[in-house]
Amino acid sequence: MPAGRFAPSPTGRLHLGNLRTALVAWLFARHDGAPFWVRFEDLDTASVRDEHYLTQIDDLASLGLDWDEPTVRQSERLGLYQEALANLLADDIAYPCFCSRREIREAASAPNMPFAGHQYPGTCAKLSSEQRARKQRDRPPAYRVRAAGRTMAFHDDVAGAQQFEVDDFVVQRNDGTPAYHLVVVIDDHHQGVELVVRADDLLESTSRHLVLYELLGFPPPRYAHVPLVLSADGNRLAKRHGAVNLSDRQAKGESAGDVLQLLAVSLGLATSGERCDTATLLQRFNPALLPTEPLILPDDYLAVEIQPDR
Repeated sequence: MPAGRFAPSPTGRLHLGNLRTALVAWLFARHDGAPFWVRFEDLDTASVRDEHYLTQIDDLASLGLDWDEPTVRQSERLGLYQEALANLLADDIAYPCFCSRREIREAASAPNMPFAGHQYPGTCAKLSSEQRARKQRDRPPAYRVRAAGRTMAFHDDVAGAQQFEVDDFVVQRNDGTPAYHLVVVIDDHHQGVELVVRADDLLESTSRHLVLYELLGFPPPRYAHVPLVLSADGNRLAKRHGAVNLSDRQAKGESAGDVLQLLAVSLGLATSGERCDTATLLQRFNPALLPTEPLILPDDYLAVEIQPDR
């Protein structure tokens, strides 16, 4: 069974775009009778807040979503990521990188540089052990995977045929934090996730993840990237746009059922004004009919009423 998952970062309340992606991920998994996991991406300790583990779970439950236990926190799985990095380094698949962001920008824009057009120009890829030792005295390294110039093609269950070139990407930051590209591959593999449903702002990242699946000897999953929910200005939803999360909508007098109805209509699973629950949406779900364009919410829908001073 192609197990699915939803993997939020507990840095705030889930906004309507997060909830829409969670709903689609749940529909994909439960449509196939498969397990559905909730996994918290909580390695960014500076932004994570304890209360949001609970508020995000409550929001998912309020929509009528369920999931299999246990829920997982990445912060409790650091040993898995460190082991994977050690294996990549032992095989010389990963290497230390001492470049700053400014140095990368300057090197990538220089004339006649190899890997032209890629984000990372390969500056540290061929350093000798002596050069690495000298640089490490001044700056702790990040670690990158050797992938420069590879082209990865794949089929996305929503977006269709895709193809991207892959640069040497970071798998551990220079502060010792494992990078998203590494941890998401390790987590999905260890949880048996065979269908990754997420927002389409991560579509290009999939090519990097497929490189890691290959290098680590893991079978790759299928992917389904859901179009974003945008504000009228064309940007991803953020708190500045107004009533963007379930709590905000409830403050405007809406119920969780009203929010579910909005999401269902946007996915072509309900008609305007029709009330339905997740069981009904599951019966109607057809992955082939999912929209491929973003949902744009008008300003008047997101507007927050300002209460007059008394």
